[in-house]
This record gives sequence, C-alpha cells and structure tokens, in this order.
Amino acid sequence: MQTTRLPRVKNDSDMWVDEAIWGHRLYDEQTPWLCFMEFLNVLNSEINSNRAFQETTPNTLSYSPQARLYLRNILFNNPRMAVIERQHKNDERAQWDSWKESMSNSAVSGNVDYSYLENRFPSFEDFKAVVDFLRSSTIEGENNKRWSSQFVFPYGPECLYEDLNVKENNSTSQDRRFFARTGELLYLMLCRSEKGDELLPYIQKIVLNSNTKFNRLIMALQPPQELMNIEGAKREGAYLPYEQLSEYKALAEDWLSLFESKIPMYDVIPHLINITGLHILIYSLNRSRTILDHNDKAKFVLEIVSPKKTVVREISSDAYSDNNNLSRMAVEKYIRSVEETDEWKQAVLTADAVEYRKILKQKFSWPKDNKEYEYEGINSPEKLLTTLVESAVSRHKQHLNKFHNVWSREIGLSSRRGSRRLRYAPQDLLIKSLVLCIVQKRMEFQDFLEKLYQNYGFVIGDKQATEYISSGRADQVAFAENATRLEQRLSSMGLLKRLSDACAYVENPYAVQEDMNYE
Repeated sequence: MQTTRLPRVKNDSDMWVDEAIWGHRLYDEQTPWLCFMEFLNVLNSEINSNRAFQETTPNTLSYSPQARLYLRNILFNNPRMAVIERQHKNDERAQWDSWKESMSNSAVSGNVDYSYLENRFPSFEDFKAVVDFLRSSTIEGENNKRWSSQFVFPYGPECLYEDLNVKENNSTSQDRRFFARTGELLYLMLCRSEKGDELLPYIQKIVLNSNTKFNRLIMALQPPQELMNIEGAKREGAYLPYEQLSEYKALAEDWLSLFESKIPMYDVIPHLINITGLHILIYSLNRSRTILDHNDKAKFVLEIVSPKKTVVREISSDAYSDNNNLSRMAVEKYIRSVEETDEWKQAVLTADAVEYRKILKQKFSWPKDNKEYEYEGINSPEKLLTTLVESAVSRHKQHLNKFHNVWSREIGLSSRRGSRRLRYAPQDLLIKSLVLCIVQKRMEFQDFLEKLYQNYGFVIGDKQATEYISSGRADQVAFAENATRLEQRLSSMGLLKRLSDACAYVENPYAVQEDMNYE
C-alpha cells in the first residue's frame, strides 16, 4: 500500500492534520447525495473545458461551477405561487403579473425579468405544475436548509449549480457547508482510478445528458444567458493525499458494474450514491488503519436483523464502535509520530524550544500565523505536543470524527433498530446496490458472501467470521443463522432463487434471464 503523501496545497486551515491523513476534506454535513451533486458540478465543468477525468499534475483541480440563480429562485424562493394562482384563478394575465411582481421583491431577484417564461408555457397553471413537479424531486427534500442550499434532482447538466450563501445586500458568495469538497475528492479518486475514459461515456449518456425530457423542463425555466455556462470564479484547493490506492480502482469498477447493469436511466443514481458512500467510508477507515500500523483492511460485521438479540448483534456493535474511534486515534498517532524523527530527537537533546515550534509549524502548520499565543509559555516538548494533540482532536471532533457515523447511516449501512447501540445492519436498498455491483447474472450464495468479504470487508457468514469463532466470541451456528437470514431477505426481495437444499443463487434482476443456466 502506498504511504508517500503528495505535497500539500496552499491552505488556510488552522492546522494540517486531518487534511494530511484523509485529504481536504471529508465532512459530515455533506451527505453522500450532496457529495455526488458536488462531483457532478466538478465533472460538468471539466467536460466543458475538455479535460474530464484528466489530472496532469496532482491536486491542481481548478473548475467553475454554475450559479443558476433564476432557476433556484423559481424553484426554492417562490413561496407565493400557489396563493397567486388561487387569488386570480380566472385571470391568467393577473396571475403572471402578480407573480412577477412578487418575485421582484424576493431576496436576490430585484431587477430580474421573468417575462420569458410566458412564451415557454401555455398557461400559468402549466408553469406552476412544472415547478411543483421539479420541487417534488428536491434532493433530501425534507430538510430545513435555506433556499440557496436546495438542489434539484440531477436530470441533466442544466440542473447543476453550486452551494451559495445569500447575504442581506442580495449579493452571493460560495459556501463550503454542504459542498465541502468531499465531491472534489470523489472526482480526484475517479481521475486516479485509471477508469475515467470508461466511465465518462456512461455518465454523459445517463446523468449529464441535456436531451432528456426532464432536463429540457429545467432548461425551460432558465433564460438564455443562464444556459450559456459562462465560466465564473475558479474553485481550487482540493487535496487528495495519495496518487494511487486500490480503493480508487475498486470504486470505479463498482460504478462501471452499475452502469453496465442496464438499470433504467435515473434509477441507477441512488445505487451510485450508496456505493460511493460505502467506498469513501472504506477509504476513510483504511487511511486511519494505515496511520495506526494496522496491516489488515477495514472490516464490518453485519447483523442481518433478527427479531431477537443475537451474539452477532453484539459483535457488530463492537465493530462499529471500534471503527468509529479509529479516526481520532489516527490523529493522535499521526502527531505523536513526530517524536520518532531525527530532527525532533535532536531538538529534545538540545532542549531548543524554538526548534520544537519550528518543526511543528513545518509539519502540521500549527499554530496558524498570528495564533502563536496557542503555545505561549510552553517550552516542554511533551507539553507542546500534548497541546497540539488536544487542539487537533478538538478540531477533528467538530466534523471528520462524525463522518463514519453520519455516512454509514445515510447509505443504510448502520442502524439502531431494536437496540440502544448502533451496529452494522444493512437496509434493502444497500443490499440491492451490492447485488448489482458484484453479481453480473447469477452467483452461488456462498460465493456471494465471500465476494462481499473480499470487496468490502463484510463479515456475514461463518466462513468469513473465523477470527470471531476461533476467539470464542461466537460459535459457528450464530453466523450461519445470520447468513440464512440474509438468504431469506434476498429471496423476499426477488434477488435469490433456491433450487434445492444445497443450491441457492443470488440473481441480478437486470441480467438477461434467458441466458441463465442452472445445470
């Protein structure tokens, strides 16, 4: 496994610790859906610049996302539309005039002409129906995000825009709360997977296709100048520490498997998001394990939910807790590793406090310029390191420490159902995503369990749980019953066919059924 980090990028962070381990940045408030949306913004911009999935120099990504304020105002900053339709039910002219007046008084719509819409829709009622439909497909629609941080489903490239903060004076600025760069990391991972040329045609056909009927509806809401994709301010500063990792290729291969499964057009997107979330979780845990000198990759003990408490549930809860603590432990270990360097040992021998501080500044960018007061009066090397560790852990707990918790829940990997403790208990959509990724047509059930273990570190059946069985934490029967529950669940989902007591096959529902041979 590669351990040499790429040079850091220019950054105004308070310290360079989380970024050095995982990149800039994994962020809990950016859900897998929003990660995917940010990724599409990056890719669409790079397509327009004729350099999609091309990274000639690592960590020099520079792209220009769109703002699309007309579209966003119409969809998400348009509270009086239904009232106006009712008030002027039999007077379409009054409906249009009243609506345009109300929009001219909204947050960032002053001096904006919406008259082009009258020529594109047969009636105000039709216009409202289109807006209502598109609003119903809002990403994570049941939330209380401000209107400038609401996103419509990605029906095509004209649906894409960046997260913005609207100020009181009607000006806007880029916001990094919900587009926090995790989508940029995803883009860089796929760039470095060496599979970009294979992925691009699928993405352009299925996701970034301007000619789909729903994308054309989105285009109808926007004036000509908003559809020109004018290049705006550049977004820079993304940093992915490693140039080559097996995780990048595994992610890209699962994307290709989903695209090749011939899933109906937009139906593939939720599966892409689940699998992306899983791979980035694995990436984050494996980076922690590397720092902690763990030789094996991340594992997840999955409990297939049982009506009764089982020993597998307890082991799964413990595995969840262990994984959840890895990132904090990695932060501490990464900082403490400076004690093993020759330069630190030399500084300790000479008791040179100035040199201690210089080393920490060079390696961790701590403290930030003009924040030297953070170590004022501290001359002991141990006390200095302890202060940095405490500061780094405190910063880490604000967001990245929550990443495993939030993302495992968002993709349907973890649950508290029937228990006070969180554990790994996959939901149906994630299970289906996994089947689509690793089963081309059909696969024997035990082979399927082994493939889940090899690809994702999922421990479900007794053959994958040998370390827990041999240690005495569980017996073979407990994990065999766990596997049986998965088999039953797959069968109820139409994803498994049992031909005899000793023969069960997991099936990809989108495969060509007549090509299957069970002999």
